[in-house]
Amino acid sequence: MIQRPTRPPRAPEAAARPAARLVAAPGGSSLRRALPALGWFTAVRAAGLLVLAAWCAAERRSPHQLLSARWDSLWYSDIARHGYHWPGYVATATTRGAGARSHLAFFPLLPWLERGIGALTGLAPADAGLAVSAVAALTAAWGIHTVAERSSGRRAAAVLVVLWAALPIGILLSMAYSEALFTALAAWALHGLLRGHWLRAGLLTALAGLTRVSAVALIAAVWVCAAAALWERRGGWPRILAGALLAPAGWLGYVLWTGGPVAYLRVQGAWGNGFDGGWAYGRYIWRQLSGSGLLTGAGVLVFVGLVLWAYWCCLRRRLPLALLVYTGVLTALALGAQAYFNSKPRLLLPAFPLLLPLALYLAGLRPARTTAVLALLALASAVYGAIWLLGPGPP
Repeated sequence: MIQRPTRPPRAPEAAARPAARLVAAPGGSSLRRALPALGWFTAVRAAGLLVLAAWCAAERRSPHQLLSARWDSLWYSDIARHGYHWPGYVATATTRGAGARSHLAFFPLLPWLERGIGALTGLAPADAGLAVSAVAALTAAWGIHTVAERSSGRRAAAVLVVLWAALPIGILLSMAYSEALFTALAAWALHGLLRGHWLRAGLLTALAGLTRVSAVALIAAVWVCAAAALWERRGGWPRILAGALLAPAGWLGYVLWTGGPVAYLRVQGAWGNGFDGGWAYGRYIWRQLSGSGLLTGAGVLVFVGLVLWAYWCCLRRRLPLALLVYTGVLTALALGAQAYFNSKPRLLLPAFPLLLPLALYLAGLRPARTTAVLALLALASAVYGAIWLLGPGPP
């Protein structure tokens, strides 16, 4: 009698491998698998807009104006209409890149899209910016789901998407800002790295480099992963090198156009957004703790502690190298920037892997409890977003 061969036992090293690396995405289209999460994402963001609209109606203010024509949205719209330098603009010094409150602090991809969409549809730049953010936010949510599904499973991926939508500053995803666009490019670039699609990762990183200065975190992820792949002598080294060389093209091209890194740093410094490794941030916390802002200082310390603890959890779970490098550099840039405290959560908005440990925990609860927690967070995000925009607003 012929016996059926048995499966060989698992090697000890395979058994000891982190669970996050053993999760395989199920078959079928990534978009079809992400649709339920995208539906919940849309519901959370729609709830935030509805609360904002109702609050604005009570105060006789315009939600459209708050979302499309305040703070950075105005600067992007001005660039879309007039370019970076136009007659009559006097806030920039004569030496390019060395002025105070210069438009050069804002990277060009969003205003380019605003101008192009406006030319095709007749929309005003601000309204085109809202359209870009709406599409980009959904694209980012899809990319976040696909990245998380590959490393942590479908349920955790869905929870992560809802958590990202329900962040206290999630209202930024519905504004004519560049955060949604940058996160969409970053998520799909990271997905390209996880799949070994080096040219796609390099191209998307180059586009991200035309969107925000924080694209250096994505460039670092591409370079470190490329170096690891070459060290391990994986195949396809021409594609790896091509992706690594393409990645910084957008960021480097724009920074050189402004006059070089030193000139761009002067532009950022004039906005109070330079990088000093956290020295100014530390002095701000100390002033709060040693003065009358004890509660504020303690709250800031709790915030910083939670961010660092979340990254430590990512390290302990041994998330993929691309996610760890991207999140680590982005966190260092956010906490080390001179920008005042209100801008820190905004700078960390694209750092979605920081939410993965919490998403994994919530995904392990009973569905009813997970749903209740996410619903409470979505409600809090909607209320906080309305208060934020009707009050101090985003920096």
